[in-house]
Amino acid sequence: MTTVGVPAGWPATEEEARAEQDRLRGRVVLDEPGPPPGTGRVTGVDVAYDDERDLVAAAAVVLDAATLAVVAETTAVGRISFPYVPGLLAFREIPTVRAALDALPCPPGVVVCDGYGLAHPRRFGLASHLGVLTGLPAIGVAKNPFTFTYDEPGPARGSTAPLLAGTEEVGRALRTRDGVKPVFVSVGHRVSLDNALAHVLALTPRYRLPETTRRADALCRRALREAAGG
Repeated sequence: MTTVGVPAGWPATEEEARAEQDRLRGRVVLDEPGPPPGTGRVTGVDVAYDDERDLVAAAAVVLDAATLAVVAETTAVGRISFPYVPGLLAFREIPTVRAALDALPCPPGVVVCDGYGLAHPRRFGLASHLGVLTGLPAIGVAKNPFTFTYDEPGPARGSTAPLLAGTEEVGRALRTRDGVKPVFVSVGHRVSLDNALAHVLALTPRYRLPETTRRADALCRRALREAAGG
């Protein structure tokens, strides 16, 4: 487990954080398809918080994209680096997530975030922010549509519907299991939306959420319990 401090110069106010989003947003790459689904490696990242103890734990779990077997996993724990502000959650998560990614013994391949990419009020959610900072292809897979609207996709696995900000498509609602509530997929960095959807379907052979998210969620919760003395 890696222990993380708040990086020097890390934004401390909402104004500074929004300025940093504005500075980095133009670096998002939207014209690359990304690696083919089912090839190479794919890595899930997730975080867990203990606000009372001012702790955040991050996990990175690398899977073989073809078999979904775990290749490597790492964790990092640090102090919470930013207050809770909707739309600025990446600033709470990125220092520990980057530390977990940096500790991996192998390249992570595509990074799948439990959150948003372009499906974000400022079009720069965690998947975009992390992708720009690391240079890695990144996808956002969220459990809810945040502030956006959508029509229900068809009931069959693989059905999709646009996730909309007014008339702008910022992602898709994707049905990963027949008749089960969809997940919400958006491009982060260096991956097309169609390819992102295909990756998520490849990562959901049995459950609603991608295996990357399920495994990283369990690992970061365990790391947090250990860090908190539990």
